[in-house]
Amino acid sequence: MDRLDLETRRTSPLRTPTHLLSNATIDLSAALNALLADVFAIYLKTKNFHWRLFGPNFRDLHLMLDDQAGQLIGMTDVIAERVRKLGGITVHSIGEISRLQRVTDNDAHFVTPDDMLAELREDNGELAQRMKQLHTLCDEHGDLATASLLENWLDETEGRIWFLFESGRSDV
Repeated sequence: MDRLDLETRRTSPLRTPTHLLSNATIDLSAALNALLADVFAIYLKTKNFHWRLFGPNFRDLHLMLDDQAGQLIGMTDVIAERVRKLGGITVHSIGEISRLQRVTDNDAHFVTPDDMLAELREDNGELAQRMKQLHTLCDEHGDLATASLLENWLDETEGRIWFLFESGRSDV
C-alpha cells in the first residue's frame, strides 16, 4: 500500500455500516465526543473531590462520590463505542478531551465539602441539559439507540443531582 492510500485511510471517515445518513454520523459523533469529554471531566472532578473531602460527614460523602465516579467512568466506554457504531471517530487524548469539555476545571488548593457538592451538582445539572439537547439531535436523525442510552444516563445524572442536593442541604 502506498503512502497516499494509507494517509487517505487515516483521514477518511470510517465505513461502518449504519442506517444513518453521513451528516447524522458527523453531527451525532461530534455531540457524543463532547459529551464524552464532559463525562471524563466530571469524573475526574468527582474523584478529585472524593480524595480531598474532610469533616464530620467524610465517610458518607467519600463513599457517595466514589459511587458517583463509578457511574461516570462506566458511561465512558459505552459513549465511545456508540461513536464507533455510528461510524465516527472517538476522542484521542487528554488534550482533545480538554479542548472539547465544557465543564470548568477546579484547580483550587482548598474547597469546602459544601462547595464541592454544590459544584458537582451544578456540573451534573449542566450535563443533564446537554444530554437532553443531544436527545433532541438523536430524534432529528432517527437514532433511537443513542436516545435510549441517553435516557438511562439522564436518569443516573438526575440521581446524582438529587444525592448531591440532599447531602448538601443545610436548611433542615
